[in-house]
Amino acid sequence: MFFDLPMTTKAERRIYSKFRKTLISDGFIMLQFSVYVKIFPNRDSLMQYTERLKRNLPSKGSIRIMAVTEKQYGNMQVLVGGKSLQESTISNESMVIL
Repeated sequence: MFFDLPMTTKAERRIYSKFRKTLISDGFIMLQFSVYVKIFPNRDSLMQYTERLKRNLPSKGSIRIMAVTEKQYGNMQVLVGGKSLQESTISNESMVIL
């Protein structure tokens, strides 16, 4: 999930913080600033979560999701820095990552 939410006013910062905390409580981890990932056991659970997310979106900003297989995610190249703990422990099972 990629998101860019406005944070100009105090109210907008509060909305950003609430959205980010919701992602974390739903099991997402931060890959980079405003880029969060989560492993789903199958495409159906991904679609269910996506529908739930659509019902609770902030009214402003830009939020995008991209589903990839675990194999595709594992083939991502890290050009600077290193892999996170979660990235290092991903198995070869055919799960979907958002």
